Amino acid sequence: MTLLQIIVLALIQGLTEFLPVSSSAHLILGSKVFGWPDQGLIFDVATHLGTLVAVFIYFRQELLDMAKAWMAPVATDSDRRHRAMAVYLAIASIPALLAGALTHNAVEFYLRDVRVIAWTTIGFGLLLWIADARCSRERDLRQINLPRALMIGLAQAFALIPGVSRSGVTITAGRFLGFSPDAAARFSFLLAIPIIGAAGSYGALRVLGGDADIDWIQFALAMAFSALAGWICIAAFLALLKRVGLAPFVLYRMVLGLALLWIIQ
Repeated sequence: MTLLQIIVLALIQGLTEFLPVSSSAHLILGSKVFGWPDQGLIFDVATHLGTLVAVFIYFRQELLDMAKAWMAPVATDSDRRHRAMAVYLAIASIPALLAGALTHNAVEFYLRDVRVIAWTTIGFGLLLWIADARCSRERDLRQINLPRALMIGLAQAFALIPGVSRSGVTITAGRFLGFSPDAAARFSFLLAIPIIGAAGSYGALRVLGGDADIDWIQFALAMAFSALAGWICIAAFLALLKRVGLAPFVLYRMVLGLALLWIIQ
């Protein structure tokens, strides 16, 4: 990979991982536009680790509070909420982790097609629009409970289908459950930690097993640029939600899906 390819694709991965748009659609579109080959396993591992670093840095206080709540006896309502949140995130991650373990090879073989990505980008974009336009937005994260967390976790399993968008489908589920856009997005980002960590660990095991050779300079660059882009994306997206809502991202998904359909004609 060239330096330009590393920087551009790492920025795309970092920026789109946390937006309710499809990161796989953007990587395919970027490769098609520039005529670049598939980025490969090493790049995937590096960018997964980079985006994981980004979410750890941005939500460091929330994660520290959850850790502290489990390291000492519960003393306050805040401790109970933080303990519960850690449990909800762990349980909500199970459906996607199980689905990934059982269907990963089938998804890679049958569904990594530009047509699939284009139509899922459009279809799940319309679902996001319906959820945001028609559902209540009164609930905040203090009103998350196990059934609601599990429903969002079940929705997250659909993100194994290329083009769905992990953050997009979990934010959609949160909005259908009546959570505010900000609350739905924050839970989605926290829920990314186990999933991105599992994906990165799986890729790392393949690398250690000899599936690919590492260029450590390229690895470090991809990780650094995706971490920077991911951190900026989280901060900017949460700020934008309060001003413009989710409608612009729905419109963007429509345009992106149509662009992919046009490319494959």
